[in-house]
Amino acid sequence: MHNHSPSADVLTVKSVDLCTEENGKDHHTKRYELMSRDEYSGKIPKLVVRRGQPFRLRLVCDRPYDRARDALSLIFTVADEDQPTHGHGTLVGIPVNQFPEQLGEPEEWGAAIEAINGDLLQVLVKPAATAPVGQWKLDIDTKLLSEAFGKSYSLPQAFYVLFNPWCPDDLVYMEEKAHRHEYVMSDTTLIYRGSYNRLRPSVWKFGQFEKHVLDCSLLLIAKIGKVSATHRGDPVRVCRAISAAVNSPDDDGALMGNWSGDFSGGTPPTKWVGSVEILQQFYKRQKPVKFAQCWVFAGVVSTICRAIGIPSRVVTNYSSAHDTQASLTVDYFVDKSGKIMEEMNADSIWNYHVWNEVWMQRPDLGISSDGDYGGWQAIDATPQESSDGMFRCGPASVLAVKLGEVLKPYDNNFLFAEVNADKVFWRYTGPHHPLKLLRKDVLGIGLFISTKAVGRWEREDITASYKFAEKSEEERATMLKALKQANSYFSRYYLNEEFNEVYFNFELRDDIKIGEPFSVILTVKNRSSENRHVVEGSLHVDTVLYTGKDRESVKVDKFSVTLEPGTEESIRMIVEFHEYYRKLRDQAAFNISCMATVLDTEFEFYAQDDFRVRKPDIKISLLGKPVSQAPVDVQFTLENPLPIPLHKGLFHLEGSGIGKPLLFKHAEIAPGEKVSNTFTMTPPYSGRLTLAAKFTSKELDDVDGFLAFIAHPRPEDIITEVEDNVIVARTDVID
Repeated sequence: MHNHSPSADVLTVKSVDLCTEENGKDHHTKRYELMSRDEYSGKIPKLVVRRGQPFRLRLVCDRPYDRARDALSLIFTVADEDQPTHGHGTLVGIPVNQFPEQLGEPEEWGAAIEAINGDLLQVLVKPAATAPVGQWKLDIDTKLLSEAFGKSYSLPQAFYVLFNPWCPDDLVYMEEKAHRHEYVMSDTTLIYRGSYNRLRPSVWKFGQFEKHVLDCSLLLIAKIGKVSATHRGDPVRVCRAISAAVNSPDDDGALMGNWSGDFSGGTPPTKWVGSVEILQQFYKRQKPVKFAQCWVFAGVVSTICRAIGIPSRVVTNYSSAHDTQASLTVDYFVDKSGKIMEEMNADSIWNYHVWNEVWMQRPDLGISSDGDYGGWQAIDATPQESSDGMFRCGPASVLAVKLGEVLKPYDNNFLFAEVNADKVFWRYTGPHHPLKLLRKDVLGIGLFISTKAVGRWEREDITASYKFAEKSEEERATMLKALKQANSYFSRYYLNEEFNEVYFNFELRDDIKIGEPFSVILTVKNRSSENRHVVEGSLHVDTVLYTGKDRESVKVDKFSVTLEPGTEESIRMIVEFHEYYRKLRDQAAFNISCMATVLDTEFEFYAQDDFRVRKPDIKISLLGKPVSQAPVDVQFTLENPLPIPLHKGLFHLEGSGIGKPLLFKHAEIAPGEKVSNTFTMTPPYSGRLTLAAKFTSKELDDVDGFLAFIAHPRPEDIITEVEDNVIVARTDVID
């Protein structure tokens, strides 16, 4: 009879050093809050590493490891699986090989001894480049080669495995260092809002390394997105799940959308400055956080993607179509007085719409005539249309959208319409009359597709990655290909009457500041050398939500002008502050339109345009030279642009090196008054830092400002190496 008690001389593992300092540097995970916990906080650090790349563990043993008689194996299990199995890739058992180069193939797990120093045994562990992402438990089994049974040591806390854009074998591999820095490591970005003729950036703090953010991201993917552990290594499934889990309609996801203008019981979307507060609140209560609109959904999606290691960016599409019938046209109906008939419009054009792009290979899509479909993929968490029965969208290969491949998974048809649909205006004269086509605009949709530039606080225009140049042959050919595939036989109508003796043009002064009156000018020109024409019509100014919905009329002016041959007239409409102020929506968007008829002809003219009034910026300046770990004073100022006082003013400041957001209150700010505040901050490390400010009050909100600056290393952190005069700054510079 054998008794199964291991003999006393089996090697015993007493403790394991996670080598967080070295692993954090090698794996670019040093900034995760989980890695830098210390005994003072009462929490032991947890190891965060990336797949496909070895990390180091130091085993403290009761005696030196003996290559001739000891055997060591590692058992990894997915932490939240009730029954992990080999077949599902959620249970992995591997022997520890004798030499560091024996780590095996990229798609398999491997481990090997790196060094033996007395009782310390240094081991390298390499998770497979396809390993499920999330928390893993580790058991270390030791035995003697001559015996069947041994001892087991369990790592007291799970460790995290993330996607690895640094690893060529990972589907999310990104070759360029500057791109990895921008799309994986940067924790702050610019999100573009406004309208196509006033692109307005505001700062968004991702905070992907902050407390609870990684845990909350993994919870959303597993619990809300319901991705089984087996599939958590597949970036396509993971991103599709993220696009569903960030909104609340189907699954009580992270954020509740609200476009009603009434945000009681929650935070108005324009008040958020970043994702951290949102994800921490969701993690604590596990109920949808109120409230979001598209850029808030997108900011949170990029935080989650970056936290788990998928390169990601926030993208804004100006004049974005929301095409409900997949007809690739957005139809507007206008009554005889020139008013848009809201009740008939199922489609809409958003002033802008914000979604995300994630970077990955797409082996599931095959190869196109132009190569594979890998690279940027669009995903969208704003709940607009359901996809396979849930509110989610993507990943849609951006190249496939450009090529008009509207049948490719996932949701390429919806994305194609968002950037390419044609705007069509119909004149409605009653249920029994035919619709008259007033105007068709094939250039008005999908403008200035924008994202933050790599390494710079500027806009990069990526329109060309979504569509061929407007009016080019490829563009029309692509549109025809898409129309054929889309099964939509809405043939494209053209204007019934081409009449070009009278020419109309809208003029709008570019810079309309909130608080000031503005004017809309319509010029009408009679190009005929012999006919006199009479033109009648009306000018309309409406406020709208940025989604193009919920119109409210501000002012309508009727006009009638008689044009002698070869003359032109201007019709000017002035809108005063008191006329528009009460009707402004939270993002100060307007729509202007004109309906006109040339009497004695069949010609009707209709034109419309969007604009927004400009709100002031908060100016932020440093009152000294910023140096790592040294305090510096910061001042910020704002001038009240309104002719009325602002009440209950509140500044909200966030930034690198400011723990909790700073709040500054101003009970009342007089018309034209400038207010300034000063505070002290300490840059936590040298390198690129940002500060972002937001101001809200009862009379004026959605006002922001930001400052990006470089903090210099401390003099004592710069070590001069004599050999070839290279200056090496210490490791507090984040690479």
